Amino acid sequence: MLLIVGLLMVGSSFAQSDAKAKSILAEVSKKFRSYDVVKADFTYSYTNQQANTKESQSGTLYVKSKLNKFKVVLPSQELISDGKSQWTYLKEDKEVQISEIDNSADALNPAKIFTIYEKGFKYVFTGESKIGTQVYQNIELAPLTTRSFSKIKLSIHKQNKQIASFMIYDKNGNIYTYTVKSFTPNVKVSDAVFAFNASKYPGVEVVDLR
Repeated sequence: MLLIVGLLMVGSSFAQSDAKAKSILAEVSKKFRSYDVVKADFTYSYTNQQANTKESQSGTLYVKSKLNKFKVVLPSQELISDGKSQWTYLKEDKEVQISEIDNSADALNPAKIFTIYEKGFKYVFTGESKIGTQVYQNIELAPLTTRSFSKIKLSIHKQNKQIASFMIYDKNGNIYTYTVKSFTPNVKVSDAVFAFNASKYPGVEVVDLR
């Protein structure tokens, strides 16, 4: 599930936001916001270091960021939002829960997943890394206010200025990692993708939690 939530211990390296990191993130934002709808295939993993456990799954994300619309398809559930309401389809339970979008500081809205760093963070450039022929720019974020996560690490394609992966560290030592496997800008999809159509889910119970 793409809703993740840290307590901040600000280090001296975050006393001021890094100018290089700011420049890189500005380029990422500019490019992302030039797109209409993007599609991203991703892998998600959750690691609990204390219990020495790890879970992973793959999914697909559609985002229309200008209108805060999204759809997330995972093996066990789907998350759909028209920017105001959210439908959570629990496949095994054959149940759809309707709720209002959570705009609180601790909520990670999938529509804003590629622009999470724009508000409420200090950031620092931590160097470059290379995997195969690809070069990545690494940036660490620290929230400006107390949250349920302590930091986020971003890895950005140096050439195309797109987020390749990010890792979220919560205050309990858990790590949530999202790796973008493919990124398709300006994909052509109908607005119907961002709304729940009950006729396409026969036999599903609808629970309105608004």
